[in-house]
Amino acid sequence: MTTYVLVPGGHMGGWLWQDVVDRLRERGAEARAATLTGTGDRRHLAGPETDLETHIEDLVQLIDHVDAPEVVLVAHCHGSFPALGAADRRPDRVSRIVYVSAPLPMDGYSVHGLIREFEPDPAVRERWWQRAEQAEDGWRIPPLSLDGVRASNSVAGIPADTLARLVRLASPQPLGPLTQPLRLSGATAGLPSTGVFCTGTGMNIAAVESLVRSGDPRFRTLAQPHVAFFELDSGHWPMLSAPDELTEVLLRAAAGEGRRVTA
Repeated sequence: MTTYVLVPGGHMGGWLWQDVVDRLRERGAEARAATLTGTGDRRHLAGPETDLETHIEDLVQLIDHVDAPEVVLVAHCHGSFPALGAADRRPDRVSRIVYVSAPLPMDGYSVHGLIREFEPDPAVRERWWQRAEQAEDGWRIPPLSLDGVRASNSVAGIPADTLARLVRLASPQPLGPLTQPLRLSGATAGLPSTGVFCTGTGMNIAAVESLVRSGDPRFRTLAQPHVAFFELDSGHWPMLSAPDELTEVLLRAAAGEGRRVTA
């Protein structure tokens, strides 16, 4: 039986994935939602030393305690960084990574470093720097307000009461996981992966094709046969706005479906 390990992005705990967890189990799969140190109901465990390696170890321990031969890691937003880091440490246990409305992690880059180099919108870059500069005690970014959630990305399709719950449960975000570069051994170079683009955010498969055509060697992997893509008509939070559709995509991704991009 396939076990899905679902990883939230910043400020969020495993609660974010509950609707999808329930649907995956109804379809016969096992699913476990991770809550990374310093977020969700583990927010009290954070400290100045909490960094990307802390979150990678969180996921490594979860993978080690999954009693299943095959684990599919599903990462939302910049949860993609610890997810790939954990897969690099446990390449024999992870059969696929699915990135949901998430940046593509790269060896040697932090979340902030990736934004600094590749984010084309200066307003987005400025918003990230401002929030980092507002870090309480120099190491934790305050939880998102309703305006902050709406400004950070599309909330299309999320019911008002669900959006209010998202804001209420948002936790401070430790700064270390965003600023520490990801270090990979190369063990995941051929690991099957799937990108799920939420078109309400402005990202789609056509944008990936443009990146591949640019000739930048860092994007060559996107055209490899073990990489596939889906598009969802959703905002940034499909687990809240379109849980049925996202569940179907995750099942199809685990089966190796999805569109391929050619160089």
